[in-house]
Amino acid sequence: MVLISGRLKVYKSAIRALPSSRRLTPTDLLTPDFLMEQSGPIQMYYAPHNEYLNASASVVITGITPGWTQMRAAYESAAASLAEGLGDAEVCMKSKKAASFAGPMRNNLINMLDELGLQTVLKLPTCRELFGQERTLLHTTSLLRFPVFVHGKNYTGASPALLSHALLRNRGLGFIREELALLDQRALIIPLGKAVEQTMRAAQKEGWLEGRHILWGFPHPSGANGHRVSQFRANFEQMRAAVHGLFRSPYHR
Repeated sequence: MVLISGRLKVYKSAIRALPSSRRLTPTDLLTPDFLMEQSGPIQMYYAPHNEYLNASASVVITGITPGWTQMRAAYESAAASLAEGLGDAEVCMKSKKAASFAGPMRNNLINMLDELGLQTVLKLPTCRELFGQERTLLHTTSLLRFPVFVHGKNYTGASPALLSHALLRNRGLGFIREELALLDQRALIIPLGKAVEQTMRAAQKEGWLEGRHILWGFPHPSGANGHRVSQFRANFEQMRAAVHGLFRSPYHR
């Protein structure tokens, strides 16, 4: 187990104090106790799930930032794990399993990956196994590792544009660079949506993303993404070829 940082220690007492008899609400979590940084209406809050890193993963799925649904799932899992007396690494690992692309978008994500045939090259019945018994093959993360909200709403990468805002650009490029340095260079990286892809292309121009295997053109799986199906269809053939080409390569394990 690999922890990227020891930030959990800072927030443990506040997590333990959360109510356990009901679902957590924004009033519980979007508070000064968990606020990490703020720039005008932009607020970044702590969440424990992206602290855990699976360094040997074959597939790395990268979103823009955890949304409220993921944040809540991460905290509810972490609070239960702390109550059991688990160590920091286990707390974050369990939190990661509970929160990774939680909600309906996980189904959309799995369906698209299956259609591309990723489950075939990984020798799995379905990519749903990546979120279950075959979790060791998968690492999920976000450019902005911790949940970001704008005016109290999930940040989507569009307003403001990540690369045009100093705080978001610095954190996005900094977080992903730190994380990729710990991951297997042979892993397939799947950026979800245009904002993540644009940031990774910026990283390529800076010269530190060279040699990585990136699945360009994959849409964000959110049901709110009205262009998801058309983008997927438009890029389908090139993405399918990239998936099958990489995993046939003798370079890849």
